[in-house]
Amino acid sequence: MRARAGMRFVAPNLAAVGLFLLFPLGFSLYLSVHSWDLFSPMRFVGLGNFRRLFDDPLFYIALRNTAMFTVLTLIPTVVISAGVAAALNRKLRGIGLFRTFAFLPLAASTVAMAVVWRFLFAADDGLINRALGVLGIGEVPWLSDPNWALVALSIVTVWKSVPFATVILLAAMQGVPENLYEAARIDGAGPWRRFRSITVPLIRGALSFVFVITIINTVQAFDQAYALTGGEGAPETGTYVLGIMLFQNAFRFYEVGYAAALAWVMFALLLVITVVQLWLSRREELS
Repeated sequence: MRARAGMRFVAPNLAAVGLFLLFPLGFSLYLSVHSWDLFSPMRFVGLGNFRRLFDDPLFYIALRNTAMFTVLTLIPTVVISAGVAAALNRKLRGIGLFRTFAFLPLAASTVAMAVVWRFLFAADDGLINRALGVLGIGEVPWLSDPNWALVALSIVTVWKSVPFATVILLAAMQGVPENLYEAARIDGAGPWRRFRSITVPLIRGALSFVFVITIINTVQAFDQAYALTGGEGAPETGTYVLGIMLFQNAFRFYEVGYAAALAWVMFALLLVITVVQLWLSRREELS
């Protein structure tokens, strides 16, 4: 009787998982071995979409840009979020207000904030170039030069990613026993030594989680790239990342099967990176 009641309670959740997770996964895998333009009947092509993908020079351009974008985003996100979390992990009057300000970007729409950053990065009258001019630095072609455009996209993504990473790391830091810090102070350890020798080892799991989530978000990045530089990966192919390539093939060229194959390649790439990262973190914990 209890088992039946439990099944009735769980059934809606299982149905939702099947409808919104398992069915899309299975259907996308089915599409990846077919050629379909949304209008004509599907045509089975087997692994043709995957072979075509690995022969497509644009795929390697998108892969290279995504890799560079991931590196430019991952390192600043982890470093800045760790520093902000350490600064907010204090018992000071009004610290709650500073925590609120630090977490505000989490509530902002990604597309809306990318549009705002687009105005800030404007070459002639953008606020950032004006500030650089005051400092005696020349105008930077943030959104007109391919290399600078990828840097600008990384800056926007870091600004959006730091609050979430800070929340995770701050929660982990608050779980570190205070007596360890007190013992380190008695032994004469300074703030940096306490952070390096106590905080970092004890929040290694949270750091690993932040690494994995940040990599997943950068590989899947689309909305900020679309709003900041348009859906073409402009300028030239400077911001042509995997998310833009997926969008173009699915919704502009209507090559749905080809886009599905790309989606599964991205999934395999993320799966490998996640497994390797988890293996490395587990190995460090055992050593």
